[in-house]
Formats: sequence, structure tokens, C-alpha cells
Amino acid sequence: MAAFAAARDLGLHYVETDAHATADGVAVALHDASLDRTTDAHGRVADLPWRAVRAARIGGEEPVPALEDVLGTWPDLRVNVDVKSAAAAEPVARAIERTRAHDRVCVASFSASRRLATVARLSRPVTVSGARGAVLGMLVAGRARLDALARLATRGVDCLQVPVRGGWVRVVDSAFVRAAHRAGVAVHAWTVNDTATMHRLLDLGVDGIVTDRADLLRDVLLARGMWS
Repeated sequence: MAAFAAARDLGLHYVETDAHATADGVAVALHDASLDRTTDAHGRVADLPWRAVRAARIGGEEPVPALEDVLGTWPDLRVNVDVKSAAAAEPVARAIERTRAHDRVCVASFSASRRLATVARLSRPVTVSGARGAVLGMLVAGRARLDALARLATRGVDCLQVPVRGGWVRVVDSAFVRAAHRAGVAVHAWTVNDTATMHRLLDLGVDGIVTDRADLLRDVLLARGMWS
């Protein structure tokens, strides 16, 4: 929770987290599928009950937070939730329902089926991010100026969250951003931790930047008169 609190203290209103599910169906806000790398405990989250995951400590101090606690602690915080497994779909939806966070959550996943399974369990619409197919469709549409393909590829999608590059392919360029915007879809680029790239992406017109360096992004936005 400390990382979310720090972002909020910087004045940020939008954070991102991955979500996994414990063996007994609790959605947790954690990047890794396992506790091994980032906590003092061991084992896959999916194989452990919530009581065991809750007892683990990040950096020896911070507990692994339940997604419901993240959503409930800051009622004005917008949260991008990346659903990391099929088993997490129902627990993530339950956390959103219990906190009534529908209007401030974006549901994302590399897998369209995981995203759809999560959204299908919700009582109200939420913002959704496109999966691989939507991104590939937009890449083709942007380069070939096929606006009909861009609209088809992103039907039912509000935004595309993409890496700046995918291997040797530059994903986020002016053609991609323009095509997405013509289709009515926002572009969020990840994960950007240097100011030069932040400035370049903002010049291209991206709508959001995912970063580990919220302080740098704040300074860039301040310098550009875009901080509010």
C-alpha cells in the first residue's frame, strides 16, 4: 500500500497494478505470480490461501494488499487493473463490486478472454483496455490508414495500453496514435522511466504514460503546463 500512498501524496490520481488470485479467491495487488522475488515468503499466489499471502512482507515491512483494500482506501483514486490469470477474473470483479469502483477502474489484460470474463461479472460498465488482437489491428490500421480496420479491431475497447517498442517494432508512433484517436480510443504507453521519452510521447499525443518514476512524470507535466 505504501507505493499507492506515495503516488497519491505526489498528487497523482491514476495508478496501475497487476492482480492475481489466491487459492481461496481473494484478488491481490501484486506484479509477480509468485511471492519469491518481492517478499520474504515463497510460493505461487494461486496455490496459497489469503492468510498466507497476507502474512508475507514486501521488503520485510509491507504486507501484500488485497485489491479490495486498494480500491477502498482511496475512493478518488483511478486504478488500472491488469488481470493476470483466468482464476483472477471473478475475484477482481468482486473487489470492484464491493467497493463500487466501476467509474474509476480500467480493466486490462493481455488476454481478451480474461478481460471479458472479468467485465461479464460486473453489474455496471467499466473502462476496458484492448488485448493483443486490438493492438495488432491498430498497428496495421495505422500504417495502412485503414480507419475501418481500426474501428473494428477496437470495438468495445476504450484504450490501448502498449509498450513503446515491441522488439524491433516501434509500436507508439504518430501513425498509431492518430489512428487510435480517429477510432475514438486512447493510447497509454508503458513502461517509461526517462524524461526524454516522456516528452517525445507527449509530443505524439499519447493520453497516458505508465511509469515507475511518478516523480519524473510529474516534473515533465509541470514543465509542459499539463499538471492539474
